[in-house]
Amino acid sequence: MKRFAFKMYLKPGCEAEYERRHAQLWPELKKQLSESGVRNYSIFWDKDTNILFGYQEVEGESNSQDAKAADEVTRKWWDFMADIMEVNPDNSPVTVPIQEVFHLD
Repeated sequence: MKRFAFKMYLKPGCEAEYERRHAQLWPELKKQLSESGVRNYSIFWDKDTNILFGYQEVEGESNSQDAKAADEVTRKWWDFMADIMEVNPDNSPVTVPIQEVFHLD
């Protein structure tokens, strides 16, 4: 299992909407994430910077932010979220991987 941490950027004033949409996460997206090997996935929000910090454990080489490996459901989700986040031209979230420097089991 590979650990993957990353940050994304939430547009100001969109905090409540971001939480609302994730509280109603589509069942087909949950299924796709699970089937693609994403486990133990959390997103945290830093209210001082509007930065979202994501963490997930992944089987294999790909992760939920990998635009090259994204399926149709993931791309629809990205399109749905594009109005409240900073995104790339293909509507994938601007994602900055964070290097792990310490881990304790």
